[in-house]
Amino acid sequence: MVGERLPGLAPNLDLMLPDSDVSSTEHVVLFEGIFKRYGPVTALADVNISVQRGETVVLLGPNGAGKSTAINLLLALTEPDEGRIRVLSVPPREAVAAGKVGAMLQSGSAIGFPNGVSVMEVMELARKLYPRPLDMDILIELAGLGEFAYQRIDRLSGGQIQRVRFGWAIAGDPELIFLDEPTVGLDVESRRAFWKMMREFTGSGKTVLFATHYLEEADAIADRVVLLNKGKVVADGSPTTIKASVNQRTLRFNMEDTSVEELLCLPGVSHVEVRGKEVLITSTDSDETVRALCANQLPFEDLEVVGAALEDAFVALTAVESEIN
Repeated sequence: MVGERLPGLAPNLDLMLPDSDVSSTEHVVLFEGIFKRYGPVTALADVNISVQRGETVVLLGPNGAGKSTAINLLLALTEPDEGRIRVLSVPPREAVAAGKVGAMLQSGSAIGFPNGVSVMEVMELARKLYPRPLDMDILIELAGLGEFAYQRIDRLSGGQIQRVRFGWAIAGDPELIFLDEPTVGLDVESRRAFWKMMREFTGSGKTVLFATHYLEEADAIADRVVLLNKGKVVADGSPTTIKASVNQRTLRFNMEDTSVEELLCLPGVSHVEVRGKEVLITSTDSDETVRALCANQLPFEDLEVVGAALEDAFVALTAVESEIN
C-alpha cells in the first residue's frame, strides 16, 4: 500500500555552482568551460571539473548526461569545441602518450586479451607498451595476480579477469587511472577484493576517477561525487555533502492497522509505504513528524530514522535540474 503527495526535496543550490577558479598546476584533471556538441546536440555545456592528486572521484549521471563525452575528452579520444582541458598540467593527448593515464574500460574486448596465453605473458606485453613500467613483482602484487599469474587467460573467472584488466591499466605506472563500471557482474566478495586493491593503489598518491551505476558503492568508495545531468555539472562535493543537500529523512517503524491517509496528514510527510506491519515514511522534517506521531498517540514501535541515501540525492538533484530547464 503506497500513498504519496508532492515530494519534499530541497537540494542545496550552492552545489550546482562548481568552482572554476583553479590552477592547472594544482590539479590532476582540469576541465575549464568545456563545451562539446554533436550537430544540434550539446553533450557538455560550460563544464568545470577539477580533481586533485590522491582523490578518488566518482562520475555519476543518468543516461545521456554527458559522462561518456567527458570520459572521451579525458582520454583524448575526442576534442572539445570550447574550453580547456588539462591532465597532469598538459593536454590529455600528451598525458596519455606519456603513459601517465591508465584506463580500465567496461568491455574486456576493448583490450582483446588473446586466448591460450598466460596472465604473466599479458602483463609482460602491457609493460612493454610504456617507457617506465611498474616492476613486474609490484604489478603482480598490486593487481592481486599472484595466485593465478601462470594460468591461461581463457581459464580465469570473471573476478580474475577484472584483476587482469586492472593490471593492464596500471602496468605503465600511471598517475591517473580511469575505471568504467569496474565491478559490474562481480559478486560481493570480488567487489570487496577489488576496492581493497584500489585502496592499496591510491595509497601512494595515485588519483582515481571512476564511473559506476552502483550508488552504494560510490557512496562507500569515493572522496567526491561529480553529478552530471543534461551536459551540466549539477553537484560536486563529498558523498556526505551531496546527501545532506536533500532535505529528507526516512522513518521506519512497526504499527498495526495503519491508515496511510492519516500518516500523510502528518507534518513534513511526502510519502508513505506500508509493508504488512512495517511502515516507511519519507519526511522533509523528521523531528516534526515524530512529534506528531507521539502527539496523536499513534501506536508505533521500533522507530528508526535514517538520512537520505546517495540514490535519493541523485534522483532529487537530477529531477530539480530537469524542472529548471
